[in-house]
Amino acid sequence: MSRRVVNWFLLLAFFGSVGLHVFADRDLTRRNVEVVPEMAYSPAYDSFAPNPNFADGKTLQLPEPGTIPRGRLPLHYGPSLQDFLRAGDELHNPFAGDDAAARGRGAFVYANYCQMCHGPAGKGDGPLVPRGLPPPASLVAEKPVPLKDGEMFHIITYGQRNMPSHAAQLSREDRWKVILHVRSLQQKAAGEKRP
Repeated sequence: MSRRVVNWFLLLAFFGSVGLHVFADRDLTRRNVEVVPEMAYSPAYDSFAPNPNFADGKTLQLPEPGTIPRGRLPLHYGPSLQDFLRAGDELHNPFAGDDAAARGRGAFVYANYCQMCHGPAGKGDGPLVPRGLPPPASLVAEKPVPLKDGEMFHIITYGQRNMPSHAAQLSREDRWKVILHVRSLQQKAAGEKRP
């Protein structure tokens, strides 16, 4: 086909579509024809409502095994004593002790989540203790001072004895930053004990 024929064909198609648009008797108050209305108006199910689309009949489905929620890295340790010791050997604080911003955040998180039980100086004398809470461990006593950072991280993550897990409340980074603050409390208490 020659270029001239193609141009005439395109010109004719253009004017034909404009003519159909102008001269067609359109009712602008009527809705357009929907070819597949199920795509636009699918039935919505509430989270806990029965749903015939799934084999178990539930709308809310469990995630596939092995999936990782966005922003949450897996922690390959359990609440056992062996994993506590392994965490002490394998996990190391990613924040340096001289990082002022990390220590400041650790102090803030400690004041909001830890101080009510462990007290402002970490001595286990928080304001909840006189109200019937079993006294928590002193963080500045002889036993917790030699704990490795990974062991402290494991305790904050899984809890120990009277202390519940704080993994749901504190992000992984905030747990490490709290450990920095606890270390500064321990250094301050060690400095006070020296003559």
